[in-house]
Amino acid sequence: MTAIPQGRTRRAAMASAVCALVVSGAGLTGCSEDPDEGTNGVGKLPAAEIQRKTRTAADSSDAVHLAGNVVAGGRTYKLDMQLKSDGGTGSVSAQGATFQLLRIDEQLYLKADSGFWSDAGGDGKADAGAVDKLNGKYVKVPQGDPTYKKFSGFTDKDLLLEGLLTLHGTLATDGHHEQAGTRTIRITGDKGSGGTLDVSLEGNPYPLLLTRAGGGGTLTFSDWGKDFTLEKPAKNDTVDYGKQLPTS
Repeated sequence: MTAIPQGRTRRAAMASAVCALVVSGAGLTGCSEDPDEGTNGVGKLPAAEIQRKTRTAADSSDAVHLAGNVVAGGRTYKLDMQLKSDGGTGSVSAQGATFQLLRIDEQLYLKADSGFWSDAGGDGKADAGAVDKLNGKYVKVPQGDPTYKKFSGFTDKDLLLEGLLTLHGTLATDGHHEQAGTRTIRITGDKGSGGTLDVSLEGNPYPLLLTRAGGGGTLTFSDWGKDFTLEKPAKNDTVDYGKQLPTS
């Protein structure tokens, strides 16, 4: 959670001072600043409705930048991905290895160093010539290769968000917060054990911060709707390995 900006702190202090003057001068019982004033209004809704609206906003957006950690299948993946409807690009780190992913429509490319491809040999004896050929190049991943199914999901905006933006258990709201300077309303599943999600109170109710259930990782979402270019790698920077890559 991001610290409240100094300017907003001053405004809150001034509002409190005005309230105190009004109370002491007019004999009123008290007053408070409305945390939903000037917002998109979702902070006043039930948690289930907030979740529905944030899913709709996310699905309707053309693009998003997703970053953080995801625990899946006993492994921790560090993601830094830009995603949109026709593909995505970015980096994935797992088990000490980092590789680049690029998908344009149905074509997936994987770019990694020689260490990654050496380990991909499975028995630790990957062909040295093949490793040198693949090192630092965008390797075209055949759709029938297991690597395609394993990694293409990291570049699929709709599939990834559908799997991530789910809270488990009974939904509830958990107060007003801030994420990267933007006011949010937090919703939880089973008082936090089922995950938490901070939803923007400014503009569209986009998800901004997700803490997954059961220690499943933490992710931030930004640049909603901000377009970016997906460019096919240069021919001399691309390798077509064939019908199947070395076993990962």
